[in-house]
Amino acid sequence: MMKNLKNILLASAIVSFTACNGSITKKTVHDNAPEIAMINTSPVQPVQPATIQIALLLDTSGSMNGLIDQAKTQLWNLVNQMTYAHCNEVQANIEIALYEYGNTAIPERQDFLRQIVPFSTDLDLISKELFALDTNGGDEYCGAVIKHATQNLEWRNGQQDLKMIFIAGNESFLQGSTSIDQVMGAASQKDITVNTIFCGDAQTGISLKWKNGSKLGHGEYTVINHNQKTHYVTTPYDDQILKLNTQLNSTYVSYGSTGEAKSVQQSYIDHQTAGVSVTANVNRSIVKSKSVYKNAEWDLIDAAEDEEMLEDLIVANKMTLSADLKDKSVEEIKKITLAKKEDRAKIQKSIQELSQKRDFYIKTQNAGENELESAMVNAVKKKAKLKNYSWK
Repeated sequence: MMKNLKNILLASAIVSFTACNGSITKKTVHDNAPEIAMINTSPVQPVQPATIQIALLLDTSGSMNGLIDQAKTQLWNLVNQMTYAHCNEVQANIEIALYEYGNTAIPERQDFLRQIVPFSTDLDLISKELFALDTNGGDEYCGAVIKHATQNLEWRNGQQDLKMIFIAGNESFLQGSTSIDQVMGAASQKDITVNTIFCGDAQTGISLKWKNGSKLGHGEYTVINHNQKTHYVTTPYDDQILKLNTQLNSTYVSYGSTGEAKSVQQSYIDHQTAGVSVTANVNRSIVKSKSVYKNAEWDLIDAAEDEEMLEDLIVANKMTLSADLKDKSVEEIKKITLAKKEDRAKIQKSIQELSQKRDFYIKTQNAGENELESAMVNAVKKKAKLKNYSWK
């Protein structure tokens, strides 16, 4: 009797302890002994963010100048819309790949197609390549370019990852010798959704099999006027955001073999985007204020996770720093960089606050939707809903 009482008291004490100090699991320590609670000391694993992968396949044949213009002017607002995507309450990562097809400047043996950028988070690089695109008449092999993207891009395999191809063009979807049925079947096996964007009227797109292509690819069929000019809405907050963007640029500390070139590229894209419109430049500035805009390969602040890592990076790359830094001591450089990091956080917060006010203002203006951007955002949202994404 006393022995059983002691066992009961011991078990009660352990249960009481674990209820206050962590999660518990039950374990039988002996066949004849009562079950007692054991402390689960396993660390809680952080939720890994899902990734939205978008492969953009653009027809760059002679009639597609309007499509290219829409792509390069609407990229930044498209990315901005994607930054609101969350899966399991965690903001999703974004990767974009870029292809061109239907351009006779590319050899026929390559099916007139070219992978310009593989999946990348380098948004400046993607924008730079969009600005560099030119059109040239040719045969548009939709099946071939979808096949190449399906086989040669590094698609993720997480259950919550969103994998999407967007192909835009205006000729027959069935050109070329590649079997559309086989291509779409291969994409489906990798859980890749193929969305088709026809540049022209809806019935012509159906006749040229673009709608059937989206059906086989389990995606959306959208029709756009590729020659329509992008809608711009000027807001009272634009000038403030652009001034803050100038301040934001001053917080970057380039390093490494590509640091100087990447810093120049950043300024170049700012200049090119500003030449398109104030609105496009503002949208770019807003994206630069968010975590999706990362430049760890050339910026010390993005690269360094903590002060120790920052110091190691400075020591290893001191001679690649800008002229005003390389002659300073490691401690001085570290101090300057940490101050810039603090400044950047404040500037980004200010831009995001102004962005919220700007979004509200735009909603009151009843502005029209932009063709390419809207087609892509709506298709992503529809597919994301099936994987329990939220937008906030």
